Amino acid sequence: MNVMVIGLGSMGRRRIRLIRQHDPSIGICGIDTSEERREQAERECGIKTADSMEHTLGKVYECAFICTSPLSHSGLIQDCLSRDMHVFTEINLVADGYEENRALAKARGRVLFLSSTFLYREEMRYIDRRVRESGCPVSYLYHIGQYLPDWHPWENYKDYFVSDRRTNGCREIFAIELPWLLHTFGAVQSFSVVKGKNTGLQIEYPDSYLVTLEHEGGVRGSLAVDVVSRKAVRNLEIFSEDLYLSWNGTPESLRYYDYERREEIPVELYEKADHREGYGSFIIENSYLHEIEAFFAQVKDGTVPVYDFEKDQKTLALIDKLEE
Repeated sequence: MNVMVIGLGSMGRRRIRLIRQHDPSIGICGIDTSEERREQAERECGIKTADSMEHTLGKVYECAFICTSPLSHSGLIQDCLSRDMHVFTEINLVADGYEENRALAKARGRVLFLSSTFLYREEMRYIDRRVRESGCPVSYLYHIGQYLPDWHPWENYKDYFVSDRRTNGCREIFAIELPWLLHTFGAVQSFSVVKGKNTGLQIEYPDSYLVTLEHEGGVRGSLAVDVVSRKAVRNLEIFSEDLYLSWNGTPESLRYYDYERREEIPVELYEKADHREGYGSFIIENSYLHEIEAFFAQVKDGTVPVYDFEKDQKTLALIDKLEE
């Protein structure tokens, strides 16, 4: 199998590493208009690169991984599907072309797979199981925040997609977190929002949100999302009459409270959490690998993914309402 990775920034190079880890026999070609990124990918990943899909030496590519900025995804997805490639795409943040590309994928008999990395994290799977086993409504408090200039220290925040109002930093956090929250706690039936600007950042969108959510089935949650916090935080508490879970974003921080022994018990889910040097402690490679495995399982065996474009369209519609 030959795979094309379009976009050779940090995420594209991560996908290349993990595709190789999944199956070293897969041939990989990287596509990027930037000569600097192409040279970096060739040096770090040992692959051949090209500046466009038209310059890929005439090989047949069965799959494409789209790792460019979100507003470019729709056109690239259409182009790849039209070339009869199965498509894996990073989160889109906007629903541009969703109906058309889903119809095209169906007509061509191609897989259209959407990344939703947190649904593949072991912590989220454990939390989902414990919440369902508890059999009663829970409540949760969840804060996710990090100062926007610290997201990509190697570039100015005004130079990539988080500066655009349509694909802003808070919207990306919502798009990362809401799929697993909705999967575990159910669809949202009502919400309230307080939002505002608490920094001098040169952005044309609110930099902080406080959201209360009521899910179908009685779960209630309080969600704080911001690009303000100078310390990168991901703090979660889930509680009910017979369940208490806490998680601070890292594999070793997940705990449940044993109320009979009156102590918090660490939950060990990983034989080895694959953390790559240079990334924050919240970011591990395992879940990125698991969704790549899920994509190839769908391509080869028709395995139904846990998340798709139809579900994401509903998630993005909810985010639109939160941002109104």
